[in-house]
Amino acid sequence: MITEVADGVILDLRVQPGAARTAVCGRYGDAIKVKVSAPPLDGRANDAVLRLVADELGVRPSEVSLVSGASSRSKRVLVSNITVERVYDWMRERVTN
Repeated sequence: MITEVADGVILDLRVQPGAARTAVCGRYGDAIKVKVSAPPLDGRANDAVLRLVADELGVRPSEVSLVSGASSRSKRVLVSNITVERVYDWMRERVTN
């Protein structure tokens, strides 16, 4: 779910594009489930996921990038300049299940 790397943290996400609203929903196996209202066309859902992660973790959008899963519901996202402790604190507050 969370992997600490030299320049930040990698999050495993399970994404539901085209949802009624954009939100963090909880856990999905070993991943964090998120819903985005953007459709999975022309990278719009991926962009929405990156914006959601940046907003949720309080980092700049430029500090969030897609590592893998551009055309999949299972994605890995790198959040730069953040500690694993800060991510775990966020998960305790926002990610239930």
